[in-house]
Amino acid sequence: MESIFSVNDKVVLVTGGSRGIGEMIATGFVAHGAKVYITSRKADVCEKVATALNARGPGQCIALPADLQSLDEIKRLVAELSKREDHLDVLINNAGATWNESFETYPDEAFEKIINLDLRRVFSLIQACFPLLTAKSSNSNPSRVINIGSVNGEGIVSNEVYAYTAAKSGLHHLTRHMAGKLGHKGVTFNNVAPGAFQSKMMAETLKKHGDHIRSTNPMGRIGSAEDIAGTCIYLASRAGEHTNGATIAVDGGSSWYGNRL
Repeated sequence: MESIFSVNDKVVLVTGGSRGIGEMIATGFVAHGAKVYITSRKADVCEKVATALNARGPGQCIALPADLQSLDEIKRLVAELSKREDHLDVLINNAGATWNESFETYPDEAFEKIINLDLRRVFSLIQACFPLLTAKSSNSNPSRVINIGSVNGEGIVSNEVYAYTAAKSGLHHLTRHMAGKLGHKGVTFNNVAPGAFQSKMMAETLKKHGDHIRSTNPMGRIGSAEDIAGTCIYLASRAGEHTNGATIAVDGGSSWYGNRL
């Protein structure tokens, strides 16, 4: 009997899949037998990660580089994916960026860039992928959209990352909206909201404040690759089939309890 957590042979697209949390997620799905497409701006990095994951198996990893800031690039990406696959089981929107600068000097172009990539183009990619997501899905066997948000989208943070928190908060609510309006089409929509993980985005923060972050986390550590991949695998598997419109924090409880210790 196949496990209710099986993602074997599922077709998966992970944006920002060549590093950080995206690579962690892609690695987990390939390790459990999925066919995973990863995309990011840098073709050489995508190819390198795909080669490494294919060597591990037992699933597959295919690089499809694209600049997700561009609507034309999104259309090109989905057209290329459509040549290779007649459906998509799981879309994981992980690509994102942040900008930390004082309120007084926070640049308009940075705000626009972050909102565009972290929120607007997530919607664009879901739109473009929807024919693939619904090609073989049903209410009893739905495809899945998993949006990687952030615990910073759920509360106030000390860093001056104004556009990032606005984008992630908007993404969480957009996901709930789509879950309610589009779930009947055979697609579920959920958010995963990571806390601190070892990634390029978090590298400087962990370098400066890592000891404090760990000491104030109820679990006494930051997130691991297994934590984030496992949550996405749950949502993508039979076990997560009836979870729709949820935001799951993967942060050891720090967003609610860390500052109260």
